[in-house]
Amino acid sequence: MHDPDLLEELLEAWSKAGVDDATVLFSSGMGRFRQKQGMRDDIPLIPSLDNFYEAPQTLNRTVFSVVTDDAMVDNILDVTQKLVGDLSKPDTGVLIVTPVVSVYGLKPAEDHRKK
Repeated sequence: MHDPDLLEELLEAWSKAGVDDATVLFSSGMGRFRQKQGMRDDIPLIPSLDNFYEAPQTLNRTVFSVVTDDAMVDNILDVTQKLVGDLSKPDTGVLIVTPVVSVYGLKPAEDHRKK
């Protein structure tokens, strides 16, 4: 997501849309990295506060989640665009949906189908 200030609101909206778990990573795109606005690698091993204020740090947030079906994907897309704006516009974010072949280490989802 482009605006990191919206992260808490996004996670709350995703939670209401049915997302139980998500992983958040600090990230920077290639354009910002090339403009030296991405990840900082100039911080000394034992930094002072002045070291952190020398250059601005602009990091996006990348949020990963595994969801169970297309309806949840649609809900997530809807609540995301309501918060950040139309994803086809610049400087909003990117939402990628890809099939997951296997998952190891996640709790199995409860089966809510009637038997």
